[in-house]
Amino acid sequence: MDERRRRLLATVLAWAFAGAGFARAQQDGANGIFLVARPELRDPNFRETVVLITQPEAVGGPLGVIVNRPLAARLSDALPEVGEIPDLSNQMYGGGPVARNRLLFLVRSSEPPPRSLRVLEDVFLTGDRELPAAVARGEFAAAQYRGHAGYAGWGARQLQSEIAAGGWYLTHADAETIFAADASAVWPAMIRRATQLRTDRRPMPRRIG
Repeated sequence: MDERRRRLLATVLAWAFAGAGFARAQQDGANGIFLVARPELRDPNFRETVVLITQPEAVGGPLGVIVNRPLAARLSDALPEVGEIPDLSNQMYGGGPVARNRLLFLVRSSEPPPRSLRVLEDVFLTGDRELPAAVARGEFAAAQYRGHAGYAGWGARQLQSEIAAGGWYLTHADAETIFAADASAVWPAMIRRATQLRTDRRPMPRRIG
């Protein structure tokens, strides 16, 4: 992704998270699927990754968050003002190569957090840095949340081209995989799922774009 497109995606994402466009997008309902990197994909940014992607109309193109790349950093170090953060949520993850200094959160909850996008029935994506503090104060109930540094974004038709070139499998997303305790087991499990879907000729997720 060139620098001009990277800046544009970062700007649009920031607008979407902060404004009414993001709220409108989340009303469209769940729209998350997994991109599973095929073994042939050697790009170090995405090698052996599983990416939860979504297509909010306000943004206009797919954006995603890698779910299986834990970092050495802890969320409590990035947000020391929050105080105690539950162990299940304290591990930080690399979300993607774009805007790595920006925190995004995947949240598992029966109710949507403020300024969030629904990606599964009970999973939401938000860029609200106040989320951990709101949970700590008891102002919002989350079964679990995870902080991701950065995100993945694609320009017009870019992801479609990568899929057509054999870089990715598409498969259905689920909350259990997103919040799996053992990140190292996620990619092998999703490779098995994706290849089984192809073998069984079961329905695959809808096409991107």
